[in-house]
Amino acid sequence: MPAGQIDRLLDLWASTLAKHNDEPPFADHRDLYNVIDSSPFGDVPWQHFTVAYDGERLADEDRPWMDDQYEVWFRDPREVVRNMLANPMYANEIDYRPYREYSTEGDKRQWKDFMSGDWAWDQADEIAKDPSTLGSTFVPVILGSDKTTVSVGTGNNEYYPLYASIGNIHNNVRRAHRNGVAVIGFLAMPKTTQEHAEEPSFRRFRRQLFHSSLSKILDPLKPGMSTPEVTRFGDGHYRRVIYGLGPYIADYEEQVLLACIVRNWCPKYLILFYMCVANRDNLDEDALPRTRKYTEALVKEALSDDLWDDFGIVAQLVPFTNDFPRADIFQMISPDILHQLVKGAFKDHLVAWVEKYLRLTHRKRKAQKIMDDIDRRIAAVASFSGLRRFPQGRGFKQWTGDDSKALMKVYLPAIEGHVPQDVVRTFRALLDFCYLVHRNIITEDTLLEIDDALSHFHRYREIFKATGVVLHFSLPRQHSLTHYVRNIRLFAAPNGLCSSITENKHIEAVKEPWRRSSRYNALGQILLTNQRLDKLAAARVNFTRRGMLTGTCLSAAVGVLGRSHILRARYLWTNSYNSSCAANQ
Repeated sequence: MPAGQIDRLLDLWASTLAKHNDEPPFADHRDLYNVIDSSPFGDVPWQHFTVAYDGERLADEDRPWMDDQYEVWFRDPREVVRNMLANPMYANEIDYRPYREYSTEGDKRQWKDFMSGDWAWDQADEIAKDPSTLGSTFVPVILGSDKTTVSVGTGNNEYYPLYASIGNIHNNVRRAHRNGVAVIGFLAMPKTTQEHAEEPSFRRFRRQLFHSSLSKILDPLKPGMSTPEVTRFGDGHYRRVIYGLGPYIADYEEQVLLACIVRNWCPKYLILFYMCVANRDNLDEDALPRTRKYTEALVKEALSDDLWDDFGIVAQLVPFTNDFPRADIFQMISPDILHQLVKGAFKDHLVAWVEKYLRLTHRKRKAQKIMDDIDRRIAAVASFSGLRRFPQGRGFKQWTGDDSKALMKVYLPAIEGHVPQDVVRTFRALLDFCYLVHRNIITEDTLLEIDDALSHFHRYREIFKATGVVLHFSLPRQHSLTHYVRNIRLFAAPNGLCSSITENKHIEAVKEPWRRSSRYNALGQILLTNQRLDKLAAARVNFTRRGMLTGTCLSAAVGVLGRSHILRARYLWTNSYNSSCAANQ
């Protein structure tokens, strides 16, 4: 809320209290802010460090980006994680150990929350091998990052937030707006002149800056990854904990950056704990696994050009995970329903392919007429709970993830009769796949259904190649579908690790604070707003735990009066009883 509106509300409040010779608890917005800033609850202050290029320079090199300094702002991730663990609101929605869950009917394995996956189980086994860490509670730190634009028309302002969560809390807590995801940093975004922007040296520097910044930000967690530390949990008990780097929530472009690979190569898992080395010319062919050890061996033995061409490895980059124990970036990349399935395979691929098919098959005017009829069918969808209406069809420029999800529900009947049956079957198979992997609980039977839907999708999509719409299906986001079954076994239900979680957090952590700012040096104001919001959330949790927010002022007053009447009645009864006893004697 803007400061002016706060002052106006306080003035209105003061006017209602004037007749009682009373005044509100805050004089103005500055007084309110001072009280929030002085609160000890949830206080994790912002820090920053500066990064600059320190590599080799040729005698004739004059690059502006080599002389610039880049600021990175962050908060201590260890303190953020400890605050999450101590939150009593999560006391009944947190897992203290990995587990394997089986259905009551049929005794079949099922996956729901993150700690029910095989990855957390195997990490706990690894930790238990050390006698000093045996019996410690494993706390996997889930990370996520993604650039976001807050203003297109007034300078194209971009920010690069870094988020953190913990794998112990249930998926529904992470998806909901319950502070299960916290912003822990704002990364630097180096820019330079157009002349130097495409130079390999600048692009390598920009990518390595990302990894070096993550390593520095996460460094406070490192001691607790090998030596247990005691921390308080929301149930009031203290436990020894061991931290570990968990899955990383990211879209494809971010995954390429994280894995230090070349674009159009596969950054997804193929078998347990590994990443696929599928050739970018045919991603769906049989592939070898990547591991940190395997990649380091290749970098040591092979030439940089061969690594780039034959393995899709950028040899000059060092992943941030190399600085932490039990961390392998090829294990950590998680599935992403939003960008891989909804925005990727559905909207950017199949919907676009249908339009291209119509233009290839029919004359321009006829194709336009068919597309208008498809829009008319979409616009004619009746109002119903859970369905979104598109009064103008699908012909709008800027699509959001919610737009694509809503279109998925109505697009299939809209194209019926205008395209071959195999095209309709392709959409149906993909929709089956999407809705199956989006379930909160996934069973062994569900995995079989997912495999079956994927098999049908691969069979029926050949219609697009046969009609000349596409030349191949070597598309990273579409190829990622082949890894979902393995990812589900590793990380449980994918909806707990979807990039829609971080995109929703953008609104609260970046976009709304930016709108409240003066637009001048807005980052500092965004940091301060986030710190105040976290303090208010932490204070609310503390007040709730103490019962201070239960009921209303009236109910509290009635309760006090009720207790006073009871005490007075008890006093009178006691005096009467004592007097009666004295008279009898």
